[in-house]
Amino acid sequence: MREELIIAIDGPAGSGKSTVAKLVAERLGFSYLDSGAIYRALTLYFLRQGIAPEDARALESTLANITIRQESRAGKLRVYLNDEDVTREIRSPEVTAGVSGVASIPRIREWVNEHLRGQVRGRSVVVEGRDIGSVVFPDAQLKIFMEASLEARSLRRFRELQQSGHRADREEIRKDIERRDRRDAERAHAPLKKAKDAVTLNTTDLTVEQVVDIVVNKAREVLDLRTIA
Repeated sequence: MREELIIAIDGPAGSGKSTVAKLVAERLGFSYLDSGAIYRALTLYFLRQGIAPEDARALESTLANITIRQESRAGKLRVYLNDEDVTREIRSPEVTAGVSGVASIPRIREWVNEHLRGQVRGRSVVVEGRDIGSVVFPDAQLKIFMEASLEARSLRRFRELQQSGHRADREEIRKDIERRDRRDAERAHAPLKKAKDAVTLNTTDLTVEQVVDIVVNKAREVLDLRTIA
């Protein structure tokens, strides 16, 4: 029987980690979890309740009323907030603008981390986010840190929003990514940083297929080594 394997993929906004993580999971037959989707679903809930992202106490007090689950259907991830499919809604510009503030609150991050750890028990998974390898799963057998130039990341996010039917301004997206980079790097609790034992992949000039091949091959190397051991 194959042992469970956790692949942690981290990186800043627009580095391509979501696309790559989904395809890697599909190639390996693993489950896929998107930590960013959880923060986005929480942000959507708070916005609907009229709770400002900076009101940490109010945000924390509502966590008991929230359930979030992720399901893969026909190769696509669906996100459910209290049993409502909010897959499209969590990618809106309004949610994007508020998610960094929500994610900077320590109790919110603890809640999400506990949720993720509960989801991986007993199965092999690909989990992506910003502190998966450094904080959430420090013992993950394979850690990948993806990075790319600001221009490449803003273009990817611009195309993603267009494809999902949202209006998008490329310059505003670039500025928003810069702001998110600063907030992610400077927050006191679990800032974005590469785990010491992570493999760095700069995806600026690589195709999605090339990056997926690299990660899948590294995962197979880990599995082969564990079989030998």
